[in-house]
Amino acid sequence: MNNYKILQKCVGFEWDQHNAKKNWEKHKVTPAECEQFFFNRPLIVIDDTKHSQSERRFYALGKTDLRRRLFIAFTIRNNSIRIISARNMNKKEKRSYEKHEEK
Repeated sequence: MNNYKILQKCVGFEWDQHNAKKNWEKHKVTPAECEQFFFNRPLIVIDDTKHSQSERRFYALGKTDLRRRLFIAFTIRNNSIRIISARNMNKKEKRSYEKHEEK
């Protein structure tokens, strides 16, 4: 099943308070920004095979409603998106994302 079909089956978000706090303290990314991110286009979702030992993980490049470009690592649990980490895109990620924005 492709990554976008997996997301379409999701019915909401599941939050780990430790991860939400860590994302805010380290990167100033709020849970609301993370949720907005999944509803804006383009959204690039890739399997994170390197970190998928105990469960399938993904990472994504996208933007918030205020056009903040983020990198988000996440998993799917019980048809909910569970954010693992969120931060601003680095330069390489921005270049990759910009190629999709132009289409």
